[in-house]
Amino acid sequence: MIERCPGDTQSELEETHRLVGDFSSIDELDGKLSRNSEEDKLMHSVMEGDKETIEDGKLITDSINYGLGSFTPDILFESLVNEYQLTKRIVGESIIRELTGYDPNFIEKNLALPEFKKQLKEKITQTVEKLKEKGLVNKEGLITKKGLRLSSLILYTEELDNLVPKGFGEKADHKKSEYGDKTDYEAYKHQRYRDIAIRQSVKTAIRRKHDTIQTNDFKVFQRKKKGKISIIYAMDSSGSMKGDKIDTAKKAGIALAFKAINEKNRVGLIIFDSEVRKIIPPTRDFLEILEELTKVRAGFQTDIKKVIEKAIETFPKGNETKHLVLLTDALPTKGDNPEKETLKAVSSARNQKITLSLIGINLDDKGMDLARKITEIGDGKLYLVKDIKELDKIILEDYYSIK
Repeated sequence: MIERCPGDTQSELEETHRLVGDFSSIDELDGKLSRNSEEDKLMHSVMEGDKETIEDGKLITDSINYGLGSFTPDILFESLVNEYQLTKRIVGESIIRELTGYDPNFIEKNLALPEFKKQLKEKITQTVEKLKEKGLVNKEGLITKKGLRLSSLILYTEELDNLVPKGFGEKADHKKSEYGDKTDYEAYKHQRYRDIAIRQSVKTAIRRKHDTIQTNDFKVFQRKKKGKISIIYAMDSSGSMKGDKIDTAKKAGIALAFKAINEKNRVGLIIFDSEVRKIIPPTRDFLEILEELTKVRAGFQTDIKKVIEKAIETFPKGNETKHLVLLTDALPTKGDNPEKETLKAVSSARNQKITLSLIGINLDDKGMDLARKITEIGDGKLYLVKDIKELDKIILEDYYSIK
């Protein structure tokens, strides 16, 4: 059980320097971010730190994460004026700030002033009209494809900016041989000379009381090839994940996809609440994962059993490593006996040679007990998270644990 991702300052610093190159190599991944001139402009604006474009992208991202249906000035204004505290709880302070240009506390203090109400409505209308002019929302106030693309760029750049200083979670920086890792010794059978284990060969000759090392004394390193990995990120999008939690969970998925795909492994995605909302089989198309994560909105209850069953169907057939990492903030709540049904599904997955790790956000005692059972049966790791800012690092630590 891991309650946080332990830091290793020196190794993380070395990892950061080594992986800065990965940050700049994203265009080499399948599913390049840039597909046409319009998207090029968006990408360059974000990468060059254009303040207005970044603020637009953050507003759209927050509206998705908090479940804002559409950008309708009159409705937004009426909600703020008539039900300010309720609106603040539902849509979050960041949206109010980005939409109006005012600090939420300042708005609350001045809402009774007629002149301020007029200014507030004008600010909201201007913000929404600018989004429409830029093609980020349509005439009805719904987010367009261009708006979604900008949001995905914001998520991507924020997460990579966050990860580079922290390191990418890998604890050791050793180069993998194309012939595999040295694991044990075996008798020499005309393998490569560089694989001869000198010390072990000398010990064998001495034990046999030979004056010189003979051919049958030679021991060589056994090399175990590292197979490819298919990993599925199953992300809880139930109602309780709304806001910062779902934003951080998306960024953790981006970190996993970026790193694993860059290492020629495959990443899949399952988005779930009371139903499985979206499935992407393990792929090397980074953009597909990024775009789908961007669109996720918080939904209803949690049905973990169904997620595991879908994961079993989704993993490719074959001998590669298959690993499911499940992120949730709650117990399964759907079904006649959700806990029993969930454990049965985990057992079925393990029988299919799928391992399962679970990242639990602020689970209660009952939730932690079930989470332990899930990871024991699933032969994976349990991560209990109190600080959601650590999610990306934790999910990368789990990825490296199965390599």
